[in-house]
Amino acid sequence: MISLTSPIETKAHSWNAGLKLGLLCLSTFLLFVVDDLIIAGAVLGAVITLYALPGKKFMRYGWLQLRILWPFVLIVLVWHAWIIEFSQGAIIVLRMVSAVALANLVTMTTKLSDMVDVVHFLVRPLRRFGLNPRGLELAIALVVRMTPVLLQKGQGLTMAWRARSTKRSGWKIILPFTLVALDDADHVAEALRARGGLGACPKTN
Repeated sequence: MISLTSPIETKAHSWNAGLKLGLLCLSTFLLFVVDDLIIAGAVLGAVITLYALPGKKFMRYGWLQLRILWPFVLIVLVWHAWIIEFSQGAIIVLRMVSAVALANLVTMTTKLSDMVDVVHFLVRPLRRFGLNPRGLELAIALVVRMTPVLLQKGQGLTMAWRARSTKRSGWKIILPFTLVALDDADHVAEALRARGGLGACPKTN
């Protein structure tokens, strides 16, 4: 899940968050059961259609977020070309892109608070064993919230490098990006401590 909630309203925005997450789990499971190139390609076509239905602006923004997949796509294709299994490599790429695109679509059409509510409902039984589910809820919320933020900061570092050099940045921005991520983590940790941290797990009757 690599996007924040889209400001462009769609019909899916009003769907129940639990229903969308359940359908995402089911569709992802079915994706990895299917082992046919034509079916995998048809699924990706259906996903593209889902992005296109709300309009050109929604589709463009959604698919731009998937650019981070290209290194993984390249690695998979090169490896399967090396072992001469072109068809299997294409199926894996189609599965991966479709699965991540569907997850991205869910986050684009679902409020973060709604997803946290679903997680809260699912992990509530853990309280019976004295476990505090707030840590898991917070971890999921932070991953969904911070991933696009870190991507934007990474893009900002790349643009800053291009403004100062004609050479490609490549691995040279890894260190400053790591420092930015660690600095953000420190700020988040301080904010959590200032608000009492995760707190104790409330007792259940």
